[in-house]
Amino acid sequence: MNRVYEKSVEVDVPVSTAYNQWTQFESFPYFMTGVEAVTQINDTRTHWTTEIAGVTREFDAEIDEQLPDRKVSWHAVDGPDHTGEVTFEPLDAWRTRVNLRMAFAPEGVTEKAGAATGLVGGRIEGDLDRFKDFIESRGAETGAWRGRVEPGGMTPPI
Repeated sequence: MNRVYEKSVEVDVPVSTAYNQWTQFESFPYFMTGVEAVTQINDTRTHWTTEIAGVTREFDAEIDEQLPDRKVSWHAVDGPDHTGEVTFEPLDAWRTRVNLRMAFAPEGVTEKAGAATGLVGGRIEGDLDRFKDFIESRGAETGAWRGRVEPGGMTPPI
């Protein structure tokens, strides 16, 4: 059974800066607890190595939809049943709300206990807070990918 988590954070950067940084998946270990490495395989696929509560997992994720300055959604191709979506909502010219929605099916005793006790939701909230600190302290993104991924295909970056 999938557990759904929804968390948001307001960041003091323009929407394009927040979005551009989120598309730099290989930077996720800097602000996501338990993410050891993310490797960009191609424009729509990433390979993840995670370590949570002593359990190391590797899996690939596929981007289902990516709309510049608006949305990135994905699903795990192998490994744990996992889907997610992050949306970017401009609050004004210099502030953005980042909304993260994730669903996954906990496996094993440790993951099920973490989901039941609220540990997972707290970790996701902490990751968003660390994203806020990361992007605000830099003031600029580390890179950007502005292509569009829509059901049925990809449009190259602008």
